[in-house]
Amino acid sequence: MLWSASKAYEEEPFETESELEAAINEVAHAMFGSSRIYLDVKKKIGAKGKTQNIPDGYLIDLASTKDPRLFVVEVELAKHDPLKHIAVQILEFSLSFETSPQVVKNAVKGALLTNPTATTQCQNYATSYGFDNLDYLLEKMIYGTDRFNALVIIDELPDELETVLISRFKFPVEILTLQRYASNAREILYKFDPFLKDVGGELRVAVETGTRGDIDISDIDTIVVPAREEGFKETFLGQNCWYAIRIHATMLSRIRYIAAYRVAPESAITHIAAVESIKQWKDTNKYILNFAAPAEPIGPIPLLPKAKVKAPQAPRYTTRSRLVQAKTLDEAF
Repeated sequence: MLWSASKAYEEEPFETESELEAAINEVAHAMFGSSRIYLDVKKKIGAKGKTQNIPDGYLIDLASTKDPRLFVVEVELAKHDPLKHIAVQILEFSLSFETSPQVVKNAVKGALLTNPTATTQCQNYATSYGFDNLDYLLEKMIYGTDRFNALVIIDELPDELETVLISRFKFPVEILTLQRYASNAREILYKFDPFLKDVGGELRVAVETGTRGDIDISDIDTIVVPAREEGFKETFLGQNCWYAIRIHATMLSRIRYIAAYRVAPESAITHIAAVESIKQWKDTNKYILNFAAPAEPIGPIPLLPKAKVKAPQAPRYTTRSRLVQAKTLDEAF
């Protein structure tokens, strides 16, 4: 239940995937931000005579000025045995993506051309950031190695599903949950976390002001983790690692450093270490980061009272160069 003094909202589960898809379209701007384009298009992809399937949509991610990306979208209800179904679908999507990039490009371009606003946004992005034109931009996102990215949008996320997606696939699979609540007067609320909400400042700024943040996602190389004093001394300093961390799939290949934000009373980033390896943590949906060498002091980079950036409660992403220059947390992210 979601409750206020004037009204209560009870959870109203989606009955069909089409209801969930309609809700995604309704919240798309808030969920994805102004630098991403959600395309609700269903077109068969895959080479003739080989694996063929129909994604539920695509997400064009223009949040980075250097590394635009395309996500193939799978929409699913948790009650439909998602563990087996989603894993198979995503694997088949990846095979179709690799064997028929031109078919994927045609599907995405066709969907874009039915949306003049989205087409103009892509064209402006292409000319502004050195991708020449729409065709070259799409080819940059689709052709080549390591270009496949998947996005699963589901109404409820079983832990075992996320664990399977982490352990089975080498390509990035991001997951979003979307839930619906209704009041007695049939007023609807949706509950979700925005896409990559804690990756740099871009999405937050884009949603609130329509402008970009100043950390390009493609430059991110550092994860900042909150640490209590006992764990910081025993594990971060004593064992040269940090474990049981949730990390966005699209960030795994980018992380080169880990920094520790020590919670109150320290309330500051005080140490940083180079990362030697990132492994799945036991049989979970989390990771362990092993350090290449003992952590070194940095800063300290303190949290200021009434500052714009609040104390990290979960991992945050930034760049090492930004941390080196930062005097406060406001300058770190």
